[in-house]
Amino acid sequence: MLILLPPSETKAPGGERDAMSVSFPALDSVRASLIDDLSAMDVDEMMALLKIPKTKREEAVENQSLRSGPVMPAIYRYTGVLYDALDPETLPDEAIRRLAVGSALFGVVRADDMIPRYRVSASSKVPAADGSLPTMRARWGSAVSSALAQEPFVVDMRSGAYEKLGPVDGAVTVRVESVAPDGSRKVVSHFNKHYKGLLARALARGPEVASIGEVAEVAEAAGYAVEINGLVLTLVVKET
Repeated sequence: MLILLPPSETKAPGGERDAMSVSFPALDSVRASLIDDLSAMDVDEMMALLKIPKTKREEAVENQSLRSGPVMPAIYRYTGVLYDALDPETLPDEAIRRLAVGSALFGVVRADDMIPRYRVSASSKVPAADGSLPTMRARWGSAVSSALAQEPFVVDMRSGAYEKLGPVDGAVTVRVESVAPDGSRKVVSHFNKHYKGLLARALARGPEVASIGEVAEVAEAAGYAVEINGLVLTLVVKET
């Protein structure tokens, strides 16, 4: 089982002065071209094209030297609401091994892969060596889908933009819908991330699952109301 998480825009700084090490070697050629193209960019050009705020200039500078930057496990590099709820520092190693993260720069990484801090998103367009300005979706093509197709069972919690970088046939996708006091439902970003993090934690710590019904059982055992529609599992939560 592989639990596939979305990345965060904010990433923890620092790390070890060690070599970058990432899984899914079939993705290495696209990764290398992206890293090369980023290193060739002027910092000001990069900030404008990638919409990096002036207050985050150091992240554009770091994008120029990703191969030599400090690294840390991916699961600790990504931060924010989802990762706070996941609380990876308290998960055992066997639970960590079930986790992976979608990435515009790396395609997909396992939780214990050693990665640098970077600033690239699914909507970014990085100038290629031939002068073109391809979308991330065009760069990745079918590579991410092919790599993930080797996994026996995937629970896909990526957001829509990252899911489009590498759709997974047969994967269970997870939605979170918040119920307002008037009974209406909507997807609220904060709740979506928080409850995905909690469900990912429950799945990582729980029994191995291989079907959407078994994913639902884990969610219900953790106290969540769920609905199933095909391969889509929806957590229904009350706004607080």
